[in-house]
Amino acid sequence: MAATRRASIWEVTLEDVVAAGLQLPEAGDFLAAVREAAVGDAAETWRNLLAAGVLQPRHPHAVHQLVFYSVYGGWDAAIRGPPPYWFPSPVYSKDTNLGRILEFHGRKLLGTSYSNPIDSFSLFQKFSVQHPEVYWEIVLQELSLKFQENPRRILDTSEQSKYGGKWLPGAVLNISECCLLPMKRSDDSVAIVWRDEGDDSSVNCLSLKELRDQVMMVANALDATFSKGDAIAIDMPMTVTAVIIYLAIILAGYVVVSIADSFAAKEIETRIRVSKAQGIFTQDFIIRGGKTVPLYSRVVEGSPCKAIVVPASGKGLEVKLRKNDLSWNDFLSSVERFPRPFHYFPVHQPIDAIINVLFSSGTTGDPKAIPWSQLSPIRCAADSWAHIDVQSGDILCWPTNLGWVMGPITVYSCFLSGATLALYHGSPLGRGFGKFVQDAGVTILGTVPSLVKSWKNSNCLEGLDWTKIRTLSSTGEASDVDDDLWLSSQAGYKPIIECCGGTELASSYIFGNPLQCQAFGAFSTPGMSTGFVILSEQGLPYPDNQPCVGEVGLFAQNMGSSVKLLNADHEKVYLEGMPIYNGMQLRRHGDIIERTVGGYYRVHGRADDTMNLGGIKTSSVEIERICNRADANILETAAVSVRMHNGGPEQLVIFVVPKDRSSDWEVGVLETKFQRAIRANLNPLFKVSFVRVVAEFPRTASNKLLRRVLRDQMKKELSTRPRM
Repeated sequence: MAATRRASIWEVTLEDVVAAGLQLPEAGDFLAAVREAAVGDAAETWRNLLAAGVLQPRHPHAVHQLVFYSVYGGWDAAIRGPPPYWFPSPVYSKDTNLGRILEFHGRKLLGTSYSNPIDSFSLFQKFSVQHPEVYWEIVLQELSLKFQENPRRILDTSEQSKYGGKWLPGAVLNISECCLLPMKRSDDSVAIVWRDEGDDSSVNCLSLKELRDQVMMVANALDATFSKGDAIAIDMPMTVTAVIIYLAIILAGYVVVSIADSFAAKEIETRIRVSKAQGIFTQDFIIRGGKTVPLYSRVVEGSPCKAIVVPASGKGLEVKLRKNDLSWNDFLSSVERFPRPFHYFPVHQPIDAIINVLFSSGTTGDPKAIPWSQLSPIRCAADSWAHIDVQSGDILCWPTNLGWVMGPITVYSCFLSGATLALYHGSPLGRGFGKFVQDAGVTILGTVPSLVKSWKNSNCLEGLDWTKIRTLSSTGEASDVDDDLWLSSQAGYKPIIECCGGTELASSYIFGNPLQCQAFGAFSTPGMSTGFVILSEQGLPYPDNQPCVGEVGLFAQNMGSSVKLLNADHEKVYLEGMPIYNGMQLRRHGDIIERTVGGYYRVHGRADDTMNLGGIKTSSVEIERICNRADANILETAAVSVRMHNGGPEQLVIFVVPKDRSSDWEVGVLETKFQRAIRANLNPLFKVSFVRVVAEFPRTASNKLLRRVLRDQMKKELSTRPRM
């Protein structure tokens, strides 16, 4: 049943509250508290409701929907922008990382224009783009960094470069060593907490000293097994052992090759071949969601190089190894003869030395092999410090994998800021993960929208306490407003910091920020020191602050971003065909984004996910946001356009995945609902030509929706129809 919503909060009745799930007499007390908070305009009313604690995580989601959508029932987003749901407080803002910096440096940097962290944030963001040397000199002091040789300067622009100069020239360090030093914390502080799936009895802890000892032992074992400088792959779940291996490879001067544990043998083979990896760490099996999935067998099929195999359980390996492969225990036994196996001298390298090879999704052809230098961890940790507000003492959990960019980002965001890394050894889809978040006292939780949708629809978190969370974050795909409403309410209406970027950027280019009001499913700012313009169809930049939709063009001068690829021409991929803006080379990213009234941003998908309907350009994401809310039994939709075999205009096709797959669907009824929703909320000229109900959508291993595959399926269907 669709959620009840009224045109005004004053139109909400006691019957509405009861229908949403509250019982009498609580429903009456609740409605009285809502009306008492309904003072001023919609945003002020919502702010009052949150301040008074009227809405609680224990309330049914229908109650949160009823209040939020009714409060903003008369809100005109076309005139006022997206409705805000979270508001920074003057007191809270000064305790954030950027707020503290602004209070200390704001007057000096911004002069009389400085007011306070909230009102002056946007001005400081622009300052960071115009004066990156000043910004980065401050931020480098805030991270756990130890240079063996200090950089000669922050940015060297003396040599002409399409990328705007060379960052931290002359610097020498080992970024893994920086993660292991007691600079932002003590040796006995907790570095990692974790839990195995199915074991709800306790939360396991590893101190910083214990982590450092384990990493150094593995580094010694690496030297006994491989040759200096070798590329060594990791293809296993993001467990404590995987993180130790990751840090050890870099500490010892080798190069990590990141491979997601979901890949088939062919994808493993491609990444091993492109990176020239000489070895691979993996597991015998993956235990996830109560299922045991083979992993070593896939690695054997995809790679001839030496494999070191970690047992998925504590019972020892349950597979027979190839002749030259090693068990984890045999690998570690190589250091038994060492007099000091827990001591290791880190290999210090220039700042631009390659430490990690990651890969793009590879939806067409070979995936791009993107080398990370030691600048990349600094970039991602700094952005998490600035936007997600990661601080020493935080406990950060982000279910991901070292094969995807969020894996390394999570590692560096924790260890270079002094935060504790929280790892769940199992599936994040079920209640076990949610209980771990509760029991571990997670303060920062990262997600992807599809994960949030699964939690919401399965109701698996009911009764858990997530109120220790102070910040949520989301990345990977466009967020759904109602799913975000549900997620934020679970933590007592904490902000969801949206992030959008890419592996080649080592971070994101647009974010939310705790110094700004936040709106569901929207971004509030470009990243710190990140500049971009939005380009028209003619390739011309729209004026700053003008609401518009177009392809984003990033300023190429961006610390930590890639400057080369291992298997493709970097300039051809990212720079060729992009315009010059104010003397600066723009960099291609491929996203279509919208700048709204009020200065928020929305991502409309990739440039190749746009469509032309009746001569009007629109995006798949924009249509999907509307169609997802057209019927309560819709799990998700995908919008594509196709041309008929006899030519003519593009036809709009909506693919649907239902929540209840056993139900019979009247496609004609769905088509009518979609048409009505699009006409009312987007454009009355857009016509829905076809609706198709499917069990699931094709996705990449990183869970990105493959609209191209759906488009090809529809084209094939239409090609078999008789021509008129």
